[in-house]
Amino acid sequence: MDFGLKGKLALVMAGSKGLGKAVALRLSLEGAVVSIISRNFESLEETKKEIENATKNEVFIFQGDVTKKEDVEGWVLSTVKEFGTLHILFTNAGGPPSGGFFDFKPEDYLKAVNLNLMSTIYAVYSVVPYMKARNWGRIIASTSISVKQPLDNLILSNVSRVGVVAFIKSASNVLAPFGITANVIAPGYTMTERVESLISDKMEKEHVPVEEAQKSIIDNIPMGRIGTVNEFASTVAFLASEQASYITGVVLPVDGGFIKGI
Repeated sequence: MDFGLKGKLALVMAGSKGLGKAVALRLSLEGAVVSIISRNFESLEETKKEIENATKNEVFIFQGDVTKKEDVEGWVLSTVKEFGTLHILFTNAGGPPSGGFFDFKPEDYLKAVNLNLMSTIYAVYSVVPYMKARNWGRIIASTSISVKQPLDNLILSNVSRVGVVAFIKSASNVLAPFGITANVIAPGYTMTERVESLISDKMEKEHVPVEEAQKSIIDNIPMGRIGTVNEFASTVAFLASEQASYITGVVLPVDGGFIKGI
């Protein structure tokens, strides 16, 4: 299937590793020019080389902190100055610390909201004027399965990511007349560096093989396995495509059936 992304300009937040990197690679493979932001310049340079070597398409990098409004706005302005326009936005940020109700204070929630919700708001407000001018745009916000089924040990994520869903749904209604779709993608357990690290720690602490270390996760997934970053990135590419032009305001889980609600 031709997703129609050749020549499109895609901005990818936290694009130097994990799910963001996978999305940047997949969009580049589809022919898009990709602009990525991350705090670590070395990681940005490495990712730029990897993607450009794999796809032969240009990658623009910008060092910045997505929790800072001025950094996000600077990234968008620098990208537009370099390429003249933009078409696609993928919002993404690292997850807040794990823990339950008694592990945190009110100020910890503010940090989580800045990380997950405000970074998304900064980016969306920055790109919409350019998308409106073209009467075309795709906004895809990455959250977590916790927006549909709160996880006991991830209370900060449960709270901060639900706000992203409310914001994107609200924005989708007013942006639709301008040819702009806005959707949320909710990944389940996906084999990122973070999940690999959790599994490795469990193997080391409990002296168990990899299969046993993964069991506590896989037991709750009907498909019986952890997802791949490519499966997630392919879903993002579809939502960014011409084929997804009549899909807006939805929350799409990519979780192997983990979410039990209807």
